[in-house]
Amino acid sequence: MPDGVIGEHPGRGHGRTGRPPLTDERKAEIRLEIARAAVELFVDQGVAATTGDQIAQAVGLSTRTLWRYFPGKESCVSPLFAAGIDAIAAALRAWPAGAPLEDALERASTSGEGSMLRPEPPRVRTLLRLTRTEPGLRAVWLQAHDEAEPVFARALADRAGLDAVDLRSQIQAAMLNAALRAAVEHYAWRTDEPDPDPAKARSELAAIIRSALIFTANGIT
Repeated sequence: MPDGVIGEHPGRGHGRTGRPPLTDERKAEIRLEIARAAVELFVDQGVAATTGDQIAQAVGLSTRTLWRYFPGKESCVSPLFAAGIDAIAAALRAWPAGAPLEDALERASTSGEGSMLRPEPPRVRTLLRLTRTEPGLRAVWLQAHDEAEPVFARALADRAGLDAVDLRSQIQAAMLNAALRAAVEHYAWRTDEPDPDPAKARSELAAIIRSALIFTANGIT
């Protein structure tokens, strides 16, 4: 009989059991669940009054596990702020020559799972309003756009058939990134009126982003 424990398969360890590791897809789903719970708490009771324990409890996690996903409570909303970056980059790569920029990006920036605002816009609109008075949330919002810019630049370089990002791609990406941020902030900040219904809000946001993209495509004159 070979050396070892009866019933143990070679190379499998000594009776180690436990849950299988989470897939990247499931981790992303959990991050989004946490983000949605955090935004609800921030909007309903304020950032200062919200604790990591409350966010973790809302999604059925331990606080210790929550901090494995995010370094702080404000950063819990980062998946919402970063939503749509990959979809927009894909749309940039597929942007047909001669087609208007606003047509190429409108769907990627405002609809479906690739949306910049994954939950219904009214809720995130209220969250974005908090970035005016909550430095921690403002930092997370700006960080999302800081991380988006090189992704857009790489996509634009790919579209142009370049092996590396050039100055033109960087400037185009910076203009696009700034336009998208300004459009969403304009949508969120321009009024303190009660949030409209989701369908109306999404339509309004789409129109504002479309206008911003037209301004960007036309450049500064």
